[in-house]
Amino acid sequence: MKALQDLEIFVRTADTASLSATARGLGITPAAASAALKRLEAEVGVQLFLRSTRHLRLTSEGEVFLAQCRPALSALQQASLQLASGGPGSRGQLKLAAPSDLGRNVLLPWLNEFQDANPGIDIRLHLSDRLANVYSEPIDAAFRYGHPADSNLVAMPIATQHRRVLCAAPSYLSRRGLPTTPYELKEHDCLCFMLGGDVHDRWRFERAGEPAMTVDVRAVNVSNDGDVVRRWALLGKGIAYKAYFDVADDLANGRLLPLCQDWGFEASPLYLLAAGRQQITPLLRELHRFIVQRIETWQPTPSV
Repeated sequence: MKALQDLEIFVRTADTASLSATARGLGITPAAASAALKRLEAEVGVQLFLRSTRHLRLTSEGEVFLAQCRPALSALQQASLQLASGGPGSRGQLKLAAPSDLGRNVLLPWLNEFQDANPGIDIRLHLSDRLANVYSEPIDAAFRYGHPADSNLVAMPIATQHRRVLCAAPSYLSRRGLPTTPYELKEHDCLCFMLGGDVHDRWRFERAGEPAMTVDVRAVNVSNDGDVVRRWALLGKGIAYKAYFDVADDLANGRLLPLCQDWGFEASPLYLLAAGRQQITPLLRELHRFIVQRIETWQPTPSV
């Protein structure tokens, strides 16, 4: 429903004061977001935003329209969600795949919250670090790190700036010492992930003013399950190179410590992948919007 999306783009742009941020959150291009705002302004007959090359802010008319739009948009989104799940009292289903660490430690509480807020939705969650085939497997969409290699997939962005982090438990560092540069990793025990028989033991780093470097690390322990690699790190078995989201709570609580922080780490953007546009139902789009909002406001905090 184009009118509904135009209203959503307007509200999100008002909140972020950024067309690019709105576009990232909704999985569209900045040009499409800009066109939606112009279309909406033409429809209501007033200018909603004052634009410059660097700034974007609401006009007085835009502020009045925003106050009316918020409750209306919320009602329309809820109605759309109910239609996607067959209406009040009936049931819809989301079949999702996700990496083990991300699904178990990050997504699961948010999926529970989404389900509680939308009664009548069933969730089928498949956790595996094997890359799910969204074409042939019985899933609607898959959460995956990294830019999709298949350009035919529809990639709905969740966290495009996300990166890996180098980390280890205090017990390991007290025993083996603290590496201060990636070069020193060759002298340390490293914990590696394996996918399809390929061990990811070549870790990439970069720093401003220097060429990117790749370090061939010594893999003492290897697993095809990312959560196992994390658990080995927590036990002090060695150094891990993990997606930040997977270890954010461990870092916040001091169970793992970040290493070589003056270096840049490998990009690991997070997407929700679907086989085609026809798979992106209103229900799946609502879930994507919900997860993006949770990611944008998520701040891991130490346990009390």
